[in-house]
Amino acid sequence: MLSPLFPYPALLLRKGKERVLVVADLHIGWEVALAEQGIHVPSQTSKMKDKLLKLIDLYKPTGLLFLGDVKHTIAKVELEEWRDVPDLIEALLERVTDIKVVLGNHDGNLEPLLPSAVKIFPPTGIALWDVGFFHGNAWPSPELLQCRSLIIGHVHPTVAFRDPLGFRITAQVWVKAEIDRKQLARSFLKGQGIQAKAREDPFKLLRQQFNVQLRATDFYIMPYFNEFLGGRPINKGGSERGGKSIEYLGPMLRSKSVDIENAETYLLDGAFLGTVKQLKSFS
Repeated sequence: MLSPLFPYPALLLRKGKERVLVVADLHIGWEVALAEQGIHVPSQTSKMKDKLLKLIDLYKPTGLLFLGDVKHTIAKVELEEWRDVPDLIEALLERVTDIKVVLGNHDGNLEPLLPSAVKIFPPTGIALWDVGFFHGNAWPSPELLQCRSLIIGHVHPTVAFRDPLGFRITAQVWVKAEIDRKQLARSFLKGQGIQAKAREDPFKLLRQQFNVQLRATDFYIMPYFNEFLGGRPINKGGSERGGKSIEYLGPMLRSKSVDIENAETYLLDGAFLGTVKQLKSFS
């Protein structure tokens, strides 16, 4: 069973006695990037650690999964990250001994910061029972396509609302969308350098090439765990970050195999807002 933990930006995956707590996008060290621009914000790592420990106390998980971007600097490691990442992970290991990390695009050189007990997986992700988790900046591994549900972070989804006076507010959201399986099969094959012919069955070709049967139908985008991060309004055609829309964030979204227009959006407290298409008129 897969359950968002309203009102927290986290979810719990349960099967029998196993319970895995999942969070995405902590971006530890983000404050250093702001300081370089003259904006000084206290480290948020202790607050995130307290929130994670509270979730562990509340839900008693047997495992913990970080869905990418544990740290912020992309290719290097800042002094603060050398201090804060091990401090947070070691505190969590005292409560949960099974910790897994799926690497994100900001997690370059993360491995030396993690205790040896932490299991590290590439951005292509990991399958836990019938759910495939990957960061979102890369295609999932072929094995994940056999899962019913696929879950990513990476996007930092928000919705934006503008009032008649022009003032805008934003709010973090969960996103749930349907997958066009045939389009996903064709796009995934193309992403692996395999071009399916017009009349060729992409599902059959996928089985031949990777020995997997595509079963994915549901797609989820998780909210970011570090509440001080900026988000990307998914109900706008573009964003402040270069004017690119959400479809540019990772190969699966670019492939048009995820029906973002009709995706459902939910606030962190679980309130249903409507579909992305319905919300575009309010941005």
